[in-house]
Amino acid sequence: MRIRKAAIKDVAAIRAIYNDAIAKTVATFDTEPKSLADRKKWLAAHDGYPVLVAVEDGKVVGFACLSRWSDRCAYSGTAENSVYVAESARGRGVGKALLAELLEAGKKAKLHTVVARIADGNEASVLLHERFGFARIGVMREVGRKFGRLLDVVMMQRML
Repeated sequence: MRIRKAAIKDVAAIRAIYNDAIAKTVATFDTEPKSLADRKKWLAAHDGYPVLVAVEDGKVVGFACLSRWSDRCAYSGTAENSVYVAESARGRGVGKALLAELLEAGKKAKLHTVVARIADGNEASVLLHERFGFARIGVMREVGRKFGRLLDVVMMQRML
């Protein structure tokens, strides 16, 4: 497996992985599939914030990104991370490899801290983040509704 910076040629694969997560998981609170045009715009909006892909046998099997936490200037050193792995590649260390590289990219970008919002019930993501030194900093109760139920969100943070 190879981790590299995402390119425009990866957008269709990123879209497919993300749309699958929208349809089947609580890893994102998006509820409607994203178009190719939307994902191209999303990638372009990450100027200065890394977007990485995991590639196996020439195929994108996961992606991760750091995104602006807030448009307020005082938060410029803070980013939120996201890690998504294709269903067929889960449980093989893809998320671990992506998060390791993403945190290094955050350091290189001179970010100070990374936060994660993880939906209740996504214990694999909580454990992954804990392995990389993220600490639980709180729980937001019933802030999202997906698949007909209200969901809590675990907040985690790691200083870079």
